[in-house]
Amino acid sequence: MDNKNIPSQDNGKAGSPLALYIVVPCYNEQEVLPETVERLQTLCTRLAQEADTTAKILFVDDGSRDATWALISKICDERDNVAGLKLAHNAGHQNALWAGLEAVVDRCDAIVTIDADLQDDENVIVDMAKMVAEGKDIIYGIRKERRTDTPFKRLTAQYFYQLMRMAGSDIIYNHADFRMMTRRAVCALLSMPERNMFLRGMVRTLGFNEGSVYYDRTARFAGESKYPLKKMIGFAIDGITSFSIIPLRLITLSGFVFTIVAALIIIYSLIEHASGNTLPGWTSLAVSIWFVGGALLIAIGVLGTYMGKIYQETKRRPRYFTDKTLNL
Repeated sequence: MDNKNIPSQDNGKAGSPLALYIVVPCYNEQEVLPETVERLQTLCTRLAQEADTTAKILFVDDGSRDATWALISKICDERDNVAGLKLAHNAGHQNALWAGLEAVVDRCDAIVTIDADLQDDENVIVDMAKMVAEGKDIIYGIRKERRTDTPFKRLTAQYFYQLMRMAGSDIIYNHADFRMMTRRAVCALLSMPERNMFLRGMVRTLGFNEGSVYYDRTARFAGESKYPLKKMIGFAIDGITSFSIIPLRLITLSGFVFTIVAALIIIYSLIEHASGNTLPGWTSLAVSIWFVGGALLIAIGVLGTYMGKIYQETKRRPRYFTDKTLNL
């Protein structure tokens, strides 16, 4: 989307209800989906009564291997305000969100994204809709605490946010991908061309009017987490390398440090040799080789990560392929 086509601020026509789409990415969510539908339908009623908002729901099936799409199809047949979008393969959570945004951006005044696992409090969407009516373009859903998370997940999450800020990324602590955005904010986001996406960092770069709502995060209603440790580590690496070149600068700095250390070792060795002292040799040589070798491998790995991202960007492959749509 060309940034010239980004609309000016217009959060619904004066005197008319706010048209809202709730985008819900799903991956193997057959256990939790029926409860999610009921809660979101109740929310749609509340939005109409309390926030003058007409809401529709879009479920994006990210290549699920269970009965998720069959359930979405059944729900779409039974309810007029529910739509479905099935991706041809598992494109990943960020791409599934992107697919949902692209599918409905021209059909509404605002979009809210929320995961299907019912851990985010859907009731604060009412407050988000009211803030959009007041002129906000981006409203972040921020968790108050992480009581439902394991101690390990709480600790790693804290380190992740601290590391992201040290790397220069301006992300909001305890905010994931639960947010509401107006149509012009979504259009601005969709104008970004990169394939390696870290949406919570990308949204922060838009610069529109922002607001926040706070809520208590609950335990998962059913099913298993879609972000095990392996995916969390990969997500953290993507976030850092997509928004910062500090790791590259650290490599340069470490190069200078290693050079200085090596020079000191050489000077020390020459002095000891001139004094007639015999150095053991083997230990210091082995330590030096392993130390420098490990440092070089780390540097090559960081450089390789950036080069891989450049390679993916230059290919310009589609982020996803759509298999089926319902009620769209």
